[in-house]
Amino acid sequence: MITVERYSSERTTEWNDFVRESRNATFLFNRGFMDYHSDRYTDHSLMFRKNGRLIGVLPANLTSEEGVRVLHSHSGLTYGGIILSPRHCGADDIIGIFNLLKEYCKDRGISELDYKPIPYIYTAMPSQEDIYSLWRLGAEMRECNLSVAIDLEHNVGFDSRQRRNCKRAERAGGEVMKIGADDEIDAFHQMLSSCLEDRHDVAPVHTADELKLLHSRFPSEIEFYVMMSGSEMHAGVCIFRCGMAVHAQYICTTGYGREHGMMALLMDSVIRASSASGARYFDFGTCNEDAGRYLNVGLAAQKYGLGGTGVCYPRLSLKI
Repeated sequence: MITVERYSSERTTEWNDFVRESRNATFLFNRGFMDYHSDRYTDHSLMFRKNGRLIGVLPANLTSEEGVRVLHSHSGLTYGGIILSPRHCGADDIIGIFNLLKEYCKDRGISELDYKPIPYIYTAMPSQEDIYSLWRLGAEMRECNLSVAIDLEHNVGFDSRQRRNCKRAERAGGEVMKIGADDEIDAFHQMLSSCLEDRHDVAPVHTADELKLLHSRFPSEIEFYVMMSGSEMHAGVCIFRCGMAVHAQYICTTGYGREHGMMALLMDSVIRASSASGARYFDFGTCNEDAGRYLNVGLAAQKYGLGGTGVCYPRLSLKI
C-alpha cells in the first residue's frame, strides 16, 4: 500500500539521506539547497511510502492565484520531478504514486500539477516512469526547452571557430584560475551582472550573497572558474556538479574577453577537467524564450560549436 505525507522540517535528515542514495537526484534536491529561497515559495513537498518504507519524494511548491491552486515541481528549480529509491521500486509502484498524487490534489482543491521531469543526463539510472505515468493520466506538454550538452565519452571537440578563439586567448596571455573566496565571488557576480544586463537585459537568478551561501554549503558541487588577464577577470563560469552531469549555471565575459576569445579557452579547460573527474555529460543550459517556442539560434550555434548536441527540458501539465 502506498501512502503520501507532506514534508516537514522534522523530516530533513530522512529527506536528505534518501536524496543522496536515490537513483535520479542531484544535490539541488538537498534541503540545504532547496530551502535557501524558502521565503519566495510555499513549500508543499511530498513523501511517498510503500508499507511504511520511503520510495519517493517530490520537491514541490504550491501557488494560489484568484482561487486557482497549482502544485509545481518545483518553481525554484530548473527541473523537479519525483525522486526515486534505487531498488525495489517498480513501474507499478510509480504509476501508483502518480495515481495517489492525482487523488491527493483533487482532495485539496488543487486543479493542476505543473511538472518538470529531470532530464535523463542527470540521472544515475534510467528513471522516466514519471513521464509514462503522467501520459497515462492525460498530461500534456506545455513547454519544451532545448539545452545543449556534450557527451564526454563521445566528445567531438570544438569547431574551427572555437579553436581559433582558443589560440587568440593564448596569444592574449589568458590564464585559467579556480576561485572561491567571498571577494572573488563578488567580483565574478559583478562581471556576470554586467554581461547579462548588456547582452540580454536580465539579471542573474542568484544574488552574490546567495551564491556565496550556496558555495559555503556545497563547496564540492558549486565551483567558479575564471580567465584572468593580469589582475582582471575577463571570462567566468559557475558550474554545478550534479552527479552524472556538470551544468554550466552561469557563463559570462567582458568585452575584452569576447574580443580575445577567452571563453573558448576557459570552457576547454573546464570541459577537460569535468571529463577527468568522471562526469558523463557537460550541460551548457537552454537556449530558449517563450516556453521554448523561440530558439536563440546564435547562442545555440555557439554551444554546438563547443561540441554539444540537444537535450530536451520538457514541462508537463496535468489537469486535476
